[in-house]
Amino acid sequence: MSEPSAPARRGVARVDWSWAGLLPFGVYVVLFLVLPTVLALGSGLFDGDLTFDNIAALGDPVILATFWNSTWVSVVTAALGAVVGAFVCYAMLGLPETGFVRTTVDAASGVLAQFGGVMLAFTIVAAIGTQGVVTLFLKNALGFDPYADGAWIYSLPGLIPAYFLFQVPLMVITFMPALAALKPQWAEAHLTLGGTRMNFWRHVGFPVLAPSFLASLLLLFANAFSSYATAAALASQGSQIVPLQIRTALTSETLLGRENLAGALAFGMIVVVAVVMWVYALIQKRAARWQA
Repeated sequence: MSEPSAPARRGVARVDWSWAGLLPFGVYVVLFLVLPTVLALGSGLFDGDLTFDNIAALGDPVILATFWNSTWVSVVTAALGAVVGAFVCYAMLGLPETGFVRTTVDAASGVLAQFGGVMLAFTIVAAIGTQGVVTLFLKNALGFDPYADGAWIYSLPGLIPAYFLFQVPLMVITFMPALAALKPQWAEAHLTLGGTRMNFWRHVGFPVLAPSFLASLLLLFANAFSSYATAAALASQGSQIVPLQIRTALTSETLLGRENLAGALAFGMIVVVAVVMWVYALIQKRAARWQA
């Protein structure tokens, strides 16, 4: 019995199912990105009827101050985390990738980058709170009281050391691949041609790493700007940043009927983070050219 001819087999239509691999990611994007954005915009624009009052409320001086607080805290912690994290990456550059120190730092960074919420707040309070271990040591051993002018740890400045603890590990995770991709042959060629190590970093190293550093800096900013759990656990009084202002709009017993304002605030945060991540993607695309 003869087999079907080759032309007959070619005539059978075949369905391309390669797109099915993206289905889980598509569901994730819809559930956790698209749907929250639609709900935030919808709750901000509709209060029974179409209204722009909630969006207009974003221009209120109190709301603007809240956005400003979130912005400068995010900028400060992102800058500190980026600089310190970059130095940590540079210190590990000469270590073997499979060595004990580098693997330990990589593992610790992966854990600490996700460290936040009540656990992080407890760590900060236990270490540098008003009765923390470090605070008592400074008082008893050195006679220095960091809280002589007030318990700033439970207010907006207290978020800086808390955020710093997860910004540095995140910087190590994101920036180390770019620094490791910097070819040692470039430095050797520069030295062979009579250059110095300082000139290599000035004319080759820093310009090449600048896009990756800026991309990581933007990622750290977005990470701090959208953080909620740590601030909610540490700064329990007041609503000095946008996520806490959203919580107040949803749960306050004195400001009733402001639930829709929470949607407008969330939409404002989404716009800020979307712009930052769009710029991040552009910079990362440029950085990927030489890393490839």
